[in-house]
Amino acid sequence: MIRKLTLSALSALALTTGAAFAAGGEATTHDVDFSFEGPFGKFDQMQLQRGLQVYTEVCASCHGLRYVPLRALGDEGGPALPEDQVRAYAEFYEVFDPALDDYRPATPTDHFPTSSLDNAPDLSLMAKARAGFHGPYGTGLSQLFKGIGGPEHIVAILTSFTGEEKEEAGTLYYGNTAFPGGWIAMAPPLVGEDVEYADGHSNEIHHEAEDVAAFLMWAAEPKMMARKQAGFTGVVFLVILTVLLYWTNKRIWAPLKGKKTA
Repeated sequence: MIRKLTLSALSALALTTGAAFAAGGEATTHDVDFSFEGPFGKFDQMQLQRGLQVYTEVCASCHGLRYVPLRALGDEGGPALPEDQVRAYAEFYEVFDPALDDYRPATPTDHFPTSSLDNAPDLSLMAKARAGFHGPYGTGLSQLFKGIGGPEHIVAILTSFTGEEKEEAGTLYYGNTAFPGGWIAMAPPLVGEDVEYADGHSNEIHHEAEDVAAFLMWAAEPKMMARKQAGFTGVVFLVILTVLLYWTNKRIWAPLKGKKTA
C-alpha cells in the first residue's frame, strides 16, 4: 500500500506482456547509449535519481519493486541517497506488519511494495527479463558492449505510442509500434514534462523514459558495478598467471630442449 503523497498525479504504467494483442506489426527497438553499458560502463548517479523520481511519481501507483530493498537507494554505485533521505523516502510507503497486525510506515530495511494491480507486473527484474535486440550470434560482441536491450525495450515501449485506440472483448488497446502485434493494454504513461527534475535536466518524454529505464536496470542488477570490478580483477589475475606459467614452463623444459632421447 502507498501512502497519500503530495506529488503530481500518478499515471498508470502497465508493462505487461500477458495482455492480448492483435496480430501483425513488427516490434522496433533502437539502441540507446546508456552509461552502464560495456565492460567498463557504470551507472550515472544523477540519472538513477531522476529515474527514481519518475518511478515514484508515475509508476509506483500501479507497479511494485518487491525484490528491491529500500536501503539499497543509499548504496554506492546506485542512486546513493543520503541516509536521512532514504529514511524519508521509505516513509512514503506503508507495509503490513504481522506483529502489529496493521500497517506501519516503511523503514529502509523493508522492500518496495508489490504491484497494486493484479495485471501490473512487478518491475524489479523487468529490465533483464526483456530483450530489445540480439546478435550477432556466435560472437556475443553485441551483448558484451550493448547488453540484450532490456532498458532499450522499456524506452521503446514508453515512447512508441501512436495515439490509436481500439476495443476488443471489453478491453481498450493502444497502438504501440514497439510492442509485439502493435497494440498494448496500457495507456501512454508518459507525455513529457510529467515530472520536474531538481537538477534542471530536460524532462522531455525520451529523457524521462531513458531515466526510468536506467533506474529499472539498476533495480534488476544493483551490484552490476561490483560484478564488473570483480570480473576485471579476475581477468587481470588470469593474464598474470598465464604469463607466469608460460615462463615457468619454458624454464623447466629449457635444459631438455634440443637433446635426443635414447
